[in-house]
Amino acid sequence: MSAQLLCVHIPSFRLALARRDITGIAWGEPAVLADKADRGRVIEADVKARALGARIGHTVLQARAAAGGVHVLVHDAQRSSAVWSDMLDALDALSPLVDDAGEGTAYLDMRGIGGAPQEWGRHAHDALRDFELPVHCAVAENKFMALALTYAPDGNTGALPVEVLAVDTQTAERLHLLGVHTLGDLAALPHGPFVRRFGKAAAQWHDRARGIDPTPFRPRPHELHIDAAAYGEGSADQAEQVLFALRILAERVCSDLERAGRAAGMVHLTFECENGDVHELDAGFSEPAGEARIILDVVRVKLEGLQFNAPVSGLRMQVVRLEERGAPATLFAQNEPDPQAVAVALARLQAVTGTVPHRARTRRATCLEERFVYDPFVPRPGAAQRAPSPSGIAPQLRLLMVREIGVNVRGNMPVRVCLHDEQYYQRVVECAGPWRVDDGWFDTPIERDEYDVLLDDGMLCRIYRQGSHWYLRGAYD
Repeated sequence: MSAQLLCVHIPSFRLALARRDITGIAWGEPAVLADKADRGRVIEADVKARALGARIGHTVLQARAAAGGVHVLVHDAQRSSAVWSDMLDALDALSPLVDDAGEGTAYLDMRGIGGAPQEWGRHAHDALRDFELPVHCAVAENKFMALALTYAPDGNTGALPVEVLAVDTQTAERLHLLGVHTLGDLAALPHGPFVRRFGKAAAQWHDRARGIDPTPFRPRPHELHIDAAAYGEGSADQAEQVLFALRILAERVCSDLERAGRAAGMVHLTFECENGDVHELDAGFSEPAGEARIILDVVRVKLEGLQFNAPVSGLRMQVVRLEERGAPATLFAQNEPDPQAVAVALARLQAVTGTVPHRARTRRATCLEERFVYDPFVPRPGAAQRAPSPSGIAPQLRLLMVREIGVNVRGNMPVRVCLHDEQYYQRVVECAGPWRVDDGWFDTPIERDEYDVLLDDGMLCRIYRQGSHWYLRGAYD
């Protein structure tokens, strides 16, 4: 199979971008990139900084101590993402199929594109010349080989260090102790014994070293930007005027959505005031929205939590999450709540309380206290499609305030339990357990035995023994 996959790679992209944006630092001087200025950690380091002793994961102080005189730059995630997006857009001129492998690396499917592989690389350099970043290009049959060739322009990928496999530092040091320093050394090892010694991930490393990479090509979707704005058209100092302007913007946005055959999953609103204040808010929908009325209903409720100290002089409504148009329908959903009514109610709750409503869910955990978690409440499209209810109704454990109780034991099993009155003990009719709970080794240790007991008055409850004391944990409904 001929090589038709072009890899465009900028080594240490985030560091290279930060170095480019800061004047006074030559390309040959050692530099590291930290995630934040105050007490940050190194997330990228160039070759010279690594040679001096700086490592990814070091604190800024450690990096400066290890590599004296190294330049410390701070990562700007928003700018980095924006620049990389612009670079991907520029690569669209070479091929309509671009696989975004993360900031700094992209693959282009060049099947059917005229010219030789050397010309493809030159065209990529020309397309990205204005970004002033060190761009490396190579062509191969699969992703890993194309990326490896960007580090080995002479074509000798076997001489590349094993670090190009993105193995962690500890694993790389173990390989070095075994005399494995390059991809060629790794490829020469027998597959079975190597995988048994280093684990399941080693099978992929060995395949990559031998030039095998079955990773599929995934073209990035072409982004569609839909928004509407109103600036320089006067100002609004009354709520009715702001809502009227929002209605106009919503109609413009919905008109664009209809032409594109899409719907809005969320819109982002920006309000600029005459005194320079800028207010922003997001409005999400329970189902993809393509009608101005629906968008305006949710936005109106969201505005109940905003206060403007000056007339609004600029508005912008931007669709930040495009969805497929339409929603699945069900036959038996007459008793289900209207999804749009749910979205409006959630927006009103958030506007009044200032917090996002949460829903409880259960998860598998050893301790009862960890089986319940709370997630932000987001209406799920198609919520009317319920799973069939079970034929039987299982009792549900209701957690109670933990309190100490009295228990009489016979043969290490509870036989009488006192829940309220210290003088009144109830007989245990049935008992299940114990279940040993041993958790929290590094935090607060938990060691206890739990039992489910059925008392003679019909109450089914969960009790547990911790040390020499007994406690009530919950009751079954």
